[in-house]
Amino acid sequence: MGVLIVDDSKFMRSIIIGIFNKHNIEIAGEAGNGREAIIKYQSLMPDVVTMDLTMAEMSGLEAVKEIMKIDSNAYIIVCSAMGQQAIVREAIDAGARGFVVKPFDEEDLIKEVKKALKAKNKK
Repeated sequence: MGVLIVDDSKFMRSIIIGIFNKHNIEIAGEAGNGREAIIKYQSLMPDVVTMDLTMAEMSGLEAVKEIMKIDSNAYIIVCSAMGQQAIVREAIDAGARGFVVKPFDEEDLIKEVKKALKAKNKK
């Protein structure tokens, strides 16, 4: 349960963890690339995933597609830089349920995650 944080930057993951801790949002785990995200998703079955798109080894977009094959009800929130609108749109088309533009506003991130947690808990 909780949120799986996927970003190739350990620094960015630590920022997101700090934000979630401040808002009492449970952290299920973290991953540094798309391949690791898929493995962690299968073992943790988190409520929500925050997914960076640009990562080595396996991109966030590929990971979104693979996770959606595993669990069509997965709640994935893409965290991406503004210059990647086409990829963000592709991620949404692949099944991601929301996105937050990097550098993100803390409140925007919390709002998206709480919205996803609320929707997940209604199921």
